[in-house]
Amino acid sequence: QVQLVESGGGLVQAGGSLRLSCAASGRTSSTYFMAWFRQAPGKDRESVAAIRLRGDTTYYADSVKGRFTISRDNAKNTVFLQMNSLKPEDTAVYYCAARARVGVAATPSGYDYWGQGTQVTVSF
Repeated sequence: QVQLVESGGGLVQAGGSLRLSCAASGRTSSTYFMAWFRQAPGKDRESVAAIRLRGDTTYYADSVKGRFTISRDNAKNTVFLQMNSLKPEDTAVYYCAARARVGVAATPSGYDYWGQGTQVTVSF
């Protein structure tokens, strides 16, 4: 089992920045990818960014490319999401997820472990 705990959400004005953190514990050696998803009220959960844990490959949704950066600190078993130039449409609950299978996945069903989520609210 892998446990994930997110932190760093909050309220920010449009154009501002936030940095989310996801601390992993447990059998972290069994995971290949970690990702950030988000879910706005009334909408499906969508992929935001993913990172391969054995290498430097990253993946981004088109809507956040150039504004968000996913990174990791393997020594601390922590993944980060730096969010710049935030827009009101970025408002959502952000979830950290871990995948214990090879190959990247872009849908929630492709991930095996989930954090509890952290709220990000971007005001006009």
